[in-house]
Amino acid sequence: MTGFIYNQKIGFQHCDTAGIVFYPRYFEMFNATVEEWFEQKVGFSFIEIHMERGEGVPTRHINVDFKAPSRLGDKVELRLTLNKIGTTSISLSIELSHEGQSRIEAQLVLVYVKSGLEKADGWPADLRAGLEKQLQSAGDMS
Repeated sequence: MTGFIYNQKIGFQHCDTAGIVFYPRYFEMFNATVEEWFEQKVGFSFIEIHMERGEGVPTRHINVDFKAPSRLGDKVELRLTLNKIGTTSISLSIELSHEGQSRIEAQLVLVYVKSGLEKADGWPADLRAGLEKQLQSAGDMS
């Protein structure tokens, strides 16, 4: 299976008093995975996109299936796969697993926005080229 891998050790800050990940913390992990993927694979850091360019890639939709809990000390793997590039959005999947056991499956839709706009806009050519390169490389590996 192809995709971008982001590893995360479950720390105390992720857990409730029972030592199980408090579900909103998964959304932070998803965002960290997306942020690293943009920087390492698409070629644009969130500093560049959000701060320097004044643009953004907020999440428009997220669907999550929680299959099994994660616990303090677990070393989890988040695998991000780019599924589709649209005119103003991208569709991603993230699977979180521990020791080969799938714990969470998430589907995300992110949109491109320019600063000050309240609606999605078309991907700029340079960002789109980075995204298309990732979609093509995923197709080449299957």
